[in-house]
Amino acid sequence: MNKHLHKTFKFPSPAKLNLFLHVVGQRNDGYHELETLFQFIDYSDSLEITVTNNSNIELVNPIDGVKNEDNLIFKAAKLLQEKYRTDSPNAALLGAEITIDKILPMGGGLGGGSSNAATTLVALNALWGLKYTNEQLAGIGLSLGADVPIFIHGFSAFAQGVGEKFTEVHPEECWYLITKPEVSISTASVFSSQDLPRNTTKLACQDFDKHYCDKDLFNDALYHNDCQTMVIKHYDEVAKLLAWLVEYAPSRMTGTGACVFSRFSSQQQASELQAKLPKGINSFVAKALNKSPLLFAIDALKK
Repeated sequence: MNKHLHKTFKFPSPAKLNLFLHVVGQRNDGYHELETLFQFIDYSDSLEITVTNNSNIELVNPIDGVKNEDNLIFKAAKLLQEKYRTDSPNAALLGAEITIDKILPMGGGLGGGSSNAATTLVALNALWGLKYTNEQLAGIGLSLGADVPIFIHGFSAFAQGVGEKFTEVHPEECWYLITKPEVSISTASVFSSQDLPRNTTKLACQDFDKHYCDKDLFNDALYHNDCQTMVIKHYDEVAKLLAWLVEYAPSRMTGTGACVFSRFSSQQQASELQAKLPKGINSFVAKALNKSPLLFAIDALKK
């Protein structure tokens, strides 16, 4: 008897920042070779999951405009079931009722969809008692998106390849003002654009953790976001916001946008600039985290 059956548990699904994002090439299969530095922030969607004794996956509050079969939460749960059915064909499949409290903006570059998929895989693996390793879960998650594995592993990392090769790093856990203009940007549109740079020189250091230096993070000669180069050409809202923010603090776009992060040494400094923002800019202040809050939730589940 599964001890979690018919009980409801809540799990965080945190946002990430790409502190830099270099596109260093493109493979024959169309995927881009990247070098990026991931860090989590303490701002999260939340998933409430109730384990059921049938194999149904039910999204209690589907996201408007997104079909269930296209929802990464639903797809992650079904892939995990398929993996278990293949590995243990005689075992009974459990199901789940899943509710999402969605606060991360879509099309913002904060990894919300990937984070939702990762939280689903990690949480259901624990709740269903499947005992897959994080490496096995990351293998499932990679088919859903290049960012999913980092959310599964749950630590800040220098990532290479298509985002699946990790070196754990420990950048400063500073404060960020996260801002988003009234525009959403499709990841696919960025990576398919002819204006996206694809030839940034790979970082020379073999051991990134030893060579990484926080004070150089916003030295554009060393680190930058290649996607930002394309986005500011085509999205005037992001270009104007960035131009305004850099007058006050080191600022850069995260992921494929449209969110921009500005770095501060204190919450007060971030909040003071937040109060000055132009009208029409969505924003929040968040603390950087080098360990995902999802890992703490899973640890608590085991006690």
